[in-house]
Amino acid sequence: MTAETTSERQGTAAPSVPAIELKGISKAFGPVQANKDISIRVMPGTIHGIIGENGAGKSTLMSILYGFYKADAGEIFIGGKKANITDSQAAIAAGIGMVFQHFKLVENFTVLENIILGAEEGMMLRPSLAKARASLVELAADYGLNVDPDALIQDIGVGMQQRVEILKALYRQADILILDEPTGVLTPAEADQLFRILGRLRSEGKTIILITHKLREIMEITDTVSVMRRGEMTATVKTAETSPPELAELMVGRKVLLRVDKTPATPGDVVLDIKGLKVLDDKGVERLRGVNLHVRAGEVLGIAGVAGNGQSELLEVLGGYQNATGDVRLLGEPLDLTGRHSDGQSRRGRGVAHVPEDRQREGLIMEYQAWENTAFGYHHDPAYRAGVLMDNAAIREDTADKMARFDVRPPNPKLAAKNFSGGNQQKIVLAREIERNPDLLLIGQPTRGVDIGAIEFIHQQIVALRDQGKAILLVSVELEEILALSDRIAVMFDGQIMGERLPDQTDEKELGLLMAGITDTDAPHSVAEVEANLAHVHGNASKEV
Repeated sequence: MTAETTSERQGTAAPSVPAIELKGISKAFGPVQANKDISIRVMPGTIHGIIGENGAGKSTLMSILYGFYKADAGEIFIGGKKANITDSQAAIAAGIGMVFQHFKLVENFTVLENIILGAEEGMMLRPSLAKARASLVELAADYGLNVDPDALIQDIGVGMQQRVEILKALYRQADILILDEPTGVLTPAEADQLFRILGRLRSEGKTIILITHKLREIMEITDTVSVMRRGEMTATVKTAETSPPELAELMVGRKVLLRVDKTPATPGDVVLDIKGLKVLDDKGVERLRGVNLHVRAGEVLGIAGVAGNGQSELLEVLGGYQNATGDVRLLGEPLDLTGRHSDGQSRRGRGVAHVPEDRQREGLIMEYQAWENTAFGYHHDPAYRAGVLMDNAAIREDTADKMARFDVRPPNPKLAAKNFSGGNQQKIVLAREIERNPDLLLIGQPTRGVDIGAIEFIHQQIVALRDQGKAILLVSVELEEILALSDRIAVMFDGQIMGERLPDQTDEKELGLLMAGITDTDAPHSVAEVEANLAHVHGNASKEV
């Protein structure tokens, strides 16, 4: 089936020439066939989704279109004309822009300097900066992409950084935009704002390719969706003529449970008990303001909240990354919050496992191989030792076993972490931590940037650990995930716990109000006031990310 175009939505004749057409694209990396004989047509003025499991070949295909990789076979046509895209400059010249999952920005440069980087005109920067500034004003007015041109990248939130990436492409006069997992690092509010921007771009005639694993996003924003599985294109359908269960089955090759299947929890003794926990940042700002919580054996306590309201600091303190004051007890015994036993190694020795929120910065060393990453933090394990030396062969064998159990693709212990897809990187971290049989599992954003099949698997692992009687503290910005996995939910706002709820006795609306700092005892004067509070919180939080 072909894509529904802007003209079709307006009831006029559809253009016959695709904005993009790929014919017979194939690409292999050694023995791994990333793309196999892929053909796809994307019509102008549409949002075309491409979905598939992590490792299905989506990003490789788009990297070929953008000139990062050269296809082993196949042809590319732009606007009906054959294109020879040898590098990213050739792609830009052909009117293609790409916004990567992990942004390509210089953090200590301003927004304006990042916009012109690589597109300077002549030796003198001042004329280029003046031209870019004027162009930003026009683009902001046309597409609602407001951003301070003089702000440093390091001082703005990820939502604003993503706008800068889009502005970079538009400044280079891109008519075709490729977005790779654009909401993987965004809060729900930021994702909604992005969709409004994409809709505006589509209405202005831009063609957008959206790579995502989130079926809700596909159904909400795209006109057409193509499905990839194991390097091949399995289907292309109009979004209005399909459904999430059908797309999930096309992605994975089997029926996928789109809900968490679990029995009621049977909580036991208190494993983690937190009283009066406080954290000051390096500027003296209080990030945790007297947090009181407890987690029992055999239960999942979900922490809901807009990013930047203390959830990260809570995980960092419990994981041994951050000093704090207060009283924290594990199985009745106090945890050191400031001394020499307050580090991550000591936490592991006490039975605390930690899956951090940012797998690439905190969970893995990207240049190191998978087997090396699975040993991090546990290198003193006698099973990994051969006398005073590390038993590398034993670690590699153990890693291969973990990869098989956690369906890591490709199952190669010697492959560098950077060469795995985001979902498979997450599985490596999960395998390392979960298989240590912890008393307490700290897990932040467990399915960020992870495909539907891997989400189902990760959720099953969390529930299985709970059913083994382990205590789990879960932090996620995905309210749907919090409601599905948690046995109790605590909501954080401005470093405090605003309240606790049972999942079957609350909903996203009530949790959203608590996330905005509005409790049962508050009485907002109007819906507008509530929305203003929420907008204020989202704005403040985006600055903290």
